[in-house]
Formats: sequence, C-alpha cells, structure tokens
Amino acid sequence: MSPTLALACDLISRPSVTPDDHGCQTVIAERLAASGFQIERLPYGDVTNLWARRGTTAPLLCFAGHTDVVPTGPLEQWSSPPFTPTVRDGVLYGRGAADMKGSVAAMVTAAETFVTAHPDHRGSLAFLLTSDEEGPSVNGTVKVMEWLTQRGETIDYALVGEPSSRERLGDTIKNGRRGSVTGVVKIYGKQGHVAYPQLALNPFHASVTALAALCAEVWDHGNAHFPPTSFQLANLHMGTGADNVIPGELTAQFNLRFSTAITPEQIQARVVAILDAAGLRYDLSWRLSGQPFVTPVGALVEATRAAIHSVTGVAAELSTSGGTSDGRFIAPTGAQVVELGPLNATIHQIDECVAVAELEQLTQIYCEVLERLLIE
Repeated sequence: MSPTLALACDLISRPSVTPDDHGCQTVIAERLAASGFQIERLPYGDVTNLWARRGTTAPLLCFAGHTDVVPTGPLEQWSSPPFTPTVRDGVLYGRGAADMKGSVAAMVTAAETFVTAHPDHRGSLAFLLTSDEEGPSVNGTVKVMEWLTQRGETIDYALVGEPSSRERLGDTIKNGRRGSVTGVVKIYGKQGHVAYPQLALNPFHASVTALAALCAEVWDHGNAHFPPTSFQLANLHMGTGADNVIPGELTAQFNLRFSTAITPEQIQARVVAILDAAGLRYDLSWRLSGQPFVTPVGALVEATRAAIHSVTGVAAELSTSGGTSDGRFIAPTGAQVVELGPLNATIHQIDECVAVAELEQLTQIYCEVLERLLIE
C-alpha cells in the first residue's frame, strides 16, 4: 500500500461528518510537523482548523482543503461500510474518497516527498485545512483567512483539492467560481375561505406574475470566464394543509449563481424592482455565500497545467462551473487560486470512490507543481 493510499484509508476510516474532524487533522499535523512544518490549530466554535507552514519567505504556496464529509445516506445502500475504506478492482470506496480525503492525502505525501528531495526550497509551503467546508462555512477557511490577514501573512498561490476532474484525472482545472446569493421572500395576502375569494387575497395568485418574471429575467450574458447568471427557485411554500382555506402567506426561496458581469447589489435591486412592480406586500432577506472570482492564466495555472500534462498527458481545460468552494475566501486576498482533484462523478453519492491509480498520479502532479513554483 502506497503512502498516499494508506493515509487516504486512515482518513476515510474516521467518520468526520461536518463539522466533526474526528482526529483527521491531528494525524496530518503530526506528519507535517515531522517534515518541518510549524503547526497552529485554530478552533472556532465546533469547527477544527489547521494552519501549517514551512518557511518564512515568499512566495507562499498553500494546499487548501477540508477534512469534513457529508452524511452517508442510507447505510444499507452502500456496497461496503462508508467509513471502512475498501479497495475493489483498483478502486477505493468510502465517504470522502473523492471529496476530499483522497486529495488531502495526496497533498500531504506530495509535500513530504518534495521536502525530502528539496529541504532548502525557496519560499514557503503551507496547509490550510478545515472541518467546516461541507457545513455552513462560517467558522472555517473564512476565519483562518481573517486570522492570516491580521498577522500579515499573504498567500501567493493556493491549490485547492476539490474534485475538479470530469472524465479523466486532470482534464479540468477550476480557475474560478461563480458567486452565490440566496433570497427569501415572504409575500402577504389575506387568509379566507376558498368559497369566498372576494373576501380574501391569495398570495400565489398575486405573486405568480412576479415569480414568472424573476424566472424569465436575463440577468446578464456572462463573459469570457463565466456563463450567464442563473436564477433558480429552490423552495415554494404556502397553505395551511386544509383544502378549503386560502392561505395568507407564501414563502419563496431562490438562489442566483452569478458571474463577474453583475454585482449582488445589482441583483438585489432588480429583484426588488420586479416585486414592487407587481404591487406586492412582502418581506425580503438575503444571504451572500460568496463572490465570484477568477484566476487568469499565470504562474499557478501554467504550473498546474504543465504538471498535469507531464504526469498524465492530458491537456487540462479551465472552468468556472459548479458550486462554491473555499477558494472564494482565499481569492479576495489577491492569491492565485486553482482547484485540482480527482473525478467528481461520485461525490456526495452512495459508494463514493476514487481510482487508486489516480491517487498516485494526483500525488505526482501536486509534487510537480511544487517543483515548478518553489525550485529556483
């Protein structure tokens, strides 16, 4: 069993359902300390965070990731227990195998290999790990970044181990992500008897035109890095449970994944304008999960592309698709940020898995990125 596979199995065996780290970061910290990293533990609330750094000079390259996983779902549907790492036909099964304990294991062993071969490398190498990526993401990477800013530490390059690949390892590098903003609107009508609609006001009837307008709105046309902004209704609730009552309220929850072609403030103003144009009585609240970011082609993108091609022969494409990642908390500090990890076909699913051979290749890719950026 290779060092990467052994560490991945150790991490998978720990049921670190968010936000419980379940000792994963302790295992990693001990290994990094043995390679000369200075270890700092940063707990916030019930979240465990780790900052480990080797070196004091620039440039600073940071491996970023998370040790928490999503819940398993029905245990009886798994082919093998989700927290019992199992290799079948060259494939490692277990919760977190792809998202993202496999990547974290590859990062750690790549760093160990690199430091052993290049103990006097230039710049600094760091790890930023959290147990809050799959949860609310309020006491994890965002808090660590605030702490680093207060200390005056600046990350130059951040390589996030999110599972970015689609069909072959390394075919896709995420060099940015769309922003995400969620709105909740409560629209008020007047409750009454369905047989006497003239004495009531159905909030759905009143708001259906506005909701349709929100769905049909062209928010922007995207740009060279991003597709057009997408509006999606996520939840719609009304009713008392009785079939003879016109409800007095309707609550709609919606989300927009938005590009750099529009701002959250512009989105909010246009939503308000559409609701106001319908003459509705409503309350509206917002939650901004993250701003969009993009890392143009530069040192980190080129080093990652070159490493992928060297190890796999694959010509990686750049993409900003998918959901949010913790890269959204690192990019605003000026860091170049890319995401590279294994195939994402089984993430969050029953029988989540990753090919063992891909874990070994991923380790080599990470090591080559280090060599391209931290060797004179």
